[in-house]
Amino acid sequence: MLSDIEISQKNKPEPIAEIAKRIGIKAEELEMYGPYKAKISFEGLKRINASAREGKLVLVTALTPTPAGEGKSTISIGLADGLQAIGKKAMLALREPSMGPCFGLKGGATGGGYAQVVPMEEINLHFTGDIHAITAANNLLAAMIDNHIKQGNQLNLDENNIFWQRCVDLNDRALRQVNIGLGSAINGTPRTDHFNISVASEIMAIFCLAKDIADLKQRLKKIIIGKTKDGRYVRAEEINAHGAMAALLRDAIKPNLVQTLEKTPAFVHGGPFANIAHGCNSIIATKTALKLADYVVTEAGFGADLGAEKFLDIKCPIVGLKPDAVVIVATIRALKMHGGVAKDNLKPENVDAVRKGFENLKAHIENVRKFGVPAVVAINQFVSDSNDEVNAVKELCADCGAEAVLVSAWENGGKGATDLAQKVVELAQKANNYAPLYTEDMPLKNKIETIATKIYHAGKVEFEPTAADKLAEYEANGYGKLRVCIAKTQNSISADAKLIGAPSGFVLPVKDVRLSAGAGFVVVLTGNIMTMPGLPAKPAAEQIDVDDEGKISGLF
Repeated sequence: MLSDIEISQKNKPEPIAEIAKRIGIKAEELEMYGPYKAKISFEGLKRINASAREGKLVLVTALTPTPAGEGKSTISIGLADGLQAIGKKAMLALREPSMGPCFGLKGGATGGGYAQVVPMEEINLHFTGDIHAITAANNLLAAMIDNHIKQGNQLNLDENNIFWQRCVDLNDRALRQVNIGLGSAINGTPRTDHFNISVASEIMAIFCLAKDIADLKQRLKKIIIGKTKDGRYVRAEEINAHGAMAALLRDAIKPNLVQTLEKTPAFVHGGPFANIAHGCNSIIATKTALKLADYVVTEAGFGADLGAEKFLDIKCPIVGLKPDAVVIVATIRALKMHGGVAKDNLKPENVDAVRKGFENLKAHIENVRKFGVPAVVAINQFVSDSNDEVNAVKELCADCGAEAVLVSAWENGGKGATDLAQKVVELAQKANNYAPLYTEDMPLKNKIETIATKIYHAGKVEFEPTAADKLAEYEANGYGKLRVCIAKTQNSISADAKLIGAPSGFVLPVKDVRLSAGAGFVVVLTGNIMTMPGLPAKPAAEQIDVDDEGKISGLF
């Protein structure tokens, strides 16, 4: 059996200029990064987005992830190829992979088998340098803050109340807390700092939520970097950092055009994690795709309690998007794990475990309905799935008013997703009543409690004193209308990674909160969530290599 990278490397991509031409992008509007990937120029973006055309927007989400894997990106790509196979003009709008998971444990974000975006190794490693630009912009601001303090501190910044943290796009637990400015006075003022992974940086959130470069600059200005010694919030614009940061992001903010193995066009742009950030690709890429295609398939990270909630409660309200259909990805293997079966015992048929584990999928189906958007379940097929297990899922979905469609995109590409494509087209034609769960006028605590009780099924929320005090302070300073971005484990609907299935009535602990004024939300840290992952005992990086001809191996 060929690995994902071997399948990708055997594929012959079409020149990206030809892909662009098919969807109405002019040659002079492309900024080439080799023959198979390109960015769209500002002139091209302006012309394309002036069109009155508006395609249908399809969100792909999933049940709660398990170590067995669910294949959300694979289904997204297969669905786009399936839509193309049934004669629809389709595009993808996906996130860029972070190098942290690529070298760590989870892997990349380019799909798998015969449902992939290519060139997969380039997309997973560096790509067009967007995340490096975000890292540089983030760390430029950090350097300018420390330099401001060193050069006289005219703003009277409190060195013990600097909110802005440094970042790097790798898993490195040793950087979670660091002491900086050590040594002689020429090295700056000693203080404690922290690192986030780059995709959890507020710069990444701003990058993905900005409507254009003008909006990007305005959002960068609004970043709160810390407090003065008398308690006043200080913005990035006060140390004149926003212009240089925007300059670093000038090229990165242009969306990246690539293709699937079946030559379906794809924008791959922006890459926040959904367990510690808002988990959606860039607004610029999504909105541009909707002007170029009749159907745009996008994906939000992890389960529907994380990525889908943030897509529907943060991304869509900010820009005025309205999704037309939602696909919830499930696997028989994941349902068995939620039913209590160990990962090494998933192959034998176990209909009882599937039925027990269905409670998790049912919770996600019900959660998506709360937003007023029609949904279909996509069963991502594995060779070990039995007919009785698949039929049990279809029957259980029907009992709660949803349809389940078997998808074999990993093995068969677009041909394996045509049934799903037909169902999505059917759903997308229906009027829906999409609305976010909460209004901006609700107090921040109420917004958090609404998500916790309605989506996570918590019985109550407990705010640690520090978190409660900060929320009150944010509201007192005029930030009460911001949306909320809850950071919690992806491995459970609750904040306890060990609770599988569909737990309810638990207490959701809010440990801390962070103000992301430029992004337009408050980050809420629950449980033991961390914004800088660590490497596992056997990191994937140990298996990755490159030969004398420059051919990469070991990358999934």
